[in-house]
Amino acid sequence: MSAKTISRFPVPELKDLPEDIRERILAVQEKSGFVPNVFLVLAHRPDEFRAFFAYHDAIMEKEGGLTKGEREMIVVATSGVNQCIYCVVAHGAILRIREKNPHLADQIATNYRKADITPRQKAMLDFAVKVSIESSDLDESDFEEMHQHGFSDDDIWDTGAISAFFSLSNRMADLTNMRANDEFYLLGRIPKK
Repeated sequence: MSAKTISRFPVPELKDLPEDIRERILAVQEKSGFVPNVFLVLAHRPDEFRAFFAYHDAIMEKEGGLTKGEREMIVVATSGVNQCIYCVVAHGAILRIREKNPHLADQIATNYRKADITPRQKAMLDFAVKVSIESSDLDESDFEEMHQHGFSDDDIWDTGAISAFFSLSNRMADLTNMRANDEFYLLGRIPKK
C-alpha cells in the first residue's frame, strides 16, 4: 500500500474491526493479492460498510440481462462523468479484466460515445449517465430507447440502480478523499506472470 494517506478520515486497523468485516476484507485480499482501499476507508463506519457492500453485491454480482462487463461499463462511465478518480481507476481495472480488453476502460471513462462498444451498450450508457447527472429529466422516451435496444424492464432497473449506487459511491470517495491502490493501475493492462 502507498505511504500516502488513503482517507481524510481515520482508517481502522484490521485487528480492531468486527469479525464479519475483517473476514470479508481478508477474503478480498486473498483473492486479489491486496486490499482495495475502499474496504479500509468504509470500515470506519461498520454499519454503513455492511449496507454499502450488501447493496453493491446485490446489483453487481447478480445474474441477468446485463453481463458483469456491462455492469462495470456503467460504473466506469458514470464515475467518469462524476470525475471520481477512485472508481474510474478501480472499476476500470475490473472492466479491463472482465472484458479482456486493456483499452476499453480508458475509452469509456473519457468518452463512452466514441468507445469501441456496441450501439446497444452506448444506449445503456446514455441511460446510466442520465440517471447519474440528470435523473429528474428522465421520461418515457428514455425507457423506450432502452426497450428498442432489447433491454427488459429488469435490465433498465439494473442499469439505473448501478448508476445511482455508484453516484453515491463516487461522492463518498470524494468526501473521504479515497486514494486508489497503486495495484489497480496495471491490472488488466499487462499479462499476469
